[in-house]
Amino acid sequence: MSLLIKNVRIIDYKTDMCCDLYIEKDQIKDIGNLSYKADEIIDGSDKVLMPSFVDTHVHFRDPGFLYKETLETGSRAALCGGYTSVNLMGNTNPIVDSPGVYEDIICRGKNLNLIDIHSVYAVTKGFDGHTLDHLNDLPESVRFLSDDGKGILSNYTMFHAMNKAKELGVGIMVHAEDPNLSPLDYRIAEDIITLRDIYLAEQTGARLHMSHVSTVDSIDAVRHGKIKGANVTCEVTPHHLSLWDVNYRVNPPIRTKKDVKAVIRGIQDGTVDCIATDHAPHSQEDKAKGAPGMVGLETAFAVCYTNLVKTGRIGLKKLSKLMSKNPADILGIDHGAIEVEKKADLVLVDIEKEYTINKNELMSKSNNTPFDGAKVYGRVEITIYKGEVKYRR
Repeated sequence: MSLLIKNVRIIDYKTDMCCDLYIEKDQIKDIGNLSYKADEIIDGSDKVLMPSFVDTHVHFRDPGFLYKETLETGSRAALCGGYTSVNLMGNTNPIVDSPGVYEDIICRGKNLNLIDIHSVYAVTKGFDGHTLDHLNDLPESVRFLSDDGKGILSNYTMFHAMNKAKELGVGIMVHAEDPNLSPLDYRIAEDIITLRDIYLAEQTGARLHMSHVSTVDSIDAVRHGKIKGANVTCEVTPHHLSLWDVNYRVNPPIRTKKDVKAVIRGIQDGTVDCIATDHAPHSQEDKAKGAPGMVGLETAFAVCYTNLVKTGRIGLKKLSKLMSKNPADILGIDHGAIEVEKKADLVLVDIEKEYTINKNELMSKSNNTPFDGAKVYGRVEITIYKGEVKYRR
């Protein structure tokens, strides 16, 4: 299979040029003014070709909650949004805390052959907040541990978990929340755990990744942690950089305009390493009962492009770095640059296309989103995975 993309603007974290790109099998074979014969020729005029996106934080609800999402429907939603690599959270049923559950997810993801699926492994057995013995049987391909959706309240447990993670050569992804404080002050609930875990990372030397950072003080804590030498990275979500004072339940909550400004400032100065969707599908019934979360894979690029690039806050190369290069580096994936001999995982976008998000047109099995009816710029036209067009609008 060969593919030639003509007259396209190529953008990654370091490149911005107009030319042609030739793909053979699963690799980029040539870039320039090209005239290869190919199985398919795509006219890229007035379009932008970027490295496909990488998401460090998604929920596919599989196993256990297949009425919300499955590996297949989640993967197809990812392709629709321009993603070819995702990192699944472990709050499934059963929880991802045994080699059998973990390897089943990874194996089924590979068999689908739609995108690259990675998964975290639970920090504590059954998310009980205390037991670490299961980490002695950690599968070799695990990159991160996380009790996302619940978090770890015990200082003692987190201290030992960080030392264990460092010993095993893996990182910890933190859901920063003290559930005892959440009913009283959701802001303090996030900030206090953020401060604690960055401090513990400084003391232990563990690799730490802060998930869905959403407040002024948590952004500041990450910034100061990096200055002090902590091995810490962080992500923010499209909804936390674009919405404020909105009554739509997500966890952490939609914050204030002051927090949004802090998140954007963190993006601009490099405190924020990547943008992750926290794609969290729910049925209409579960959402009506108060389940926190929203789908985000299919709307992420447009929301980020519209609110960050179209407004002049950052450039498109910077957005590529936040959505491709940096999250790939965090996950240990060789991705994010458009170069000869690199794997051909790419996305073709129309950055001038204005459209209205319609939740009923989403590919996900769920359609819980606060962006329904929002006018945005930047539509994904084609997603290429291993040199093959897997999604075409």
